[in-house]
Amino acid sequence: MIKSISFYIIIFSAVIILFFLFIVFTHYKVSTKYTYKIFTITDVLSHDAGLVLGAQIWSNSQPSHILEDRLLVSIELYKSGKIKKLILSGDHSSKYYDEVNVMREYALAHGVSDHDIFMDHAGVSTYDSLFRARDVFNLESLIIITNSFHLPRALFIANELGINAVGVASDLRKYQGENYNNFREFLANIKANFDLIFTAKPKFLGPKIDITGSGLVTHDSFSNLEN
Repeated sequence: MIKSISFYIIIFSAVIILFFLFIVFTHYKVSTKYTYKIFTITDVLSHDAGLVLGAQIWSNSQPSHILEDRLLVSIELYKSGKIKKLILSGDHSSKYYDEVNVMREYALAHGVSDHDIFMDHAGVSTYDSLFRARDVFNLESLIIITNSFHLPRALFIANELGINAVGVASDLRKYQGENYNNFREFLANIKANFDLIFTAKPKFLGPKIDITGSGLVTHDSFSNLEN
């Protein structure tokens, strides 16, 4: 009886250890595999499009510091000729929460042409934003603009989906909640790996959008995604 219990304890312990090692390996893989594709604003090569990943907005319809810095870096890339079009991808699944129009207004106020702003109203997650960049906006390559804690996962998802993506980090200051962001990213890395393994579909897709045209076709005050 004692030998039988010991056997099950050994098996259970082995399973726990293997699971722990799998989680650690997965996190390491996601967070390091494509870091060689991170560049500075100066060094990155020109691309047709830059994808700005959404983040929290304040209740007064202003971007949070994290989102503002992503926008500022994308605007600098645009003005320096490194990108021709901006794809602003964020959560606009409710008329009461609208990241993409806040992003658009900020870009317009900083000199980006309205015709060069494409709005992805269904970027409810990093995975969805990148899946839609490939399948809705037909992008085979792009520059991803987001913060350094987020960029490795975004690059991993994009490149594993077949997009030749590079990234530019948007850290222009210190941010509150750094420990929380790092822990959240650890969990998100695990989820991203499983999303790719099981070829998860985004929450919303929709018709194809040609980014060589005008971004005005993507503009509206409310996305109606919830309908």
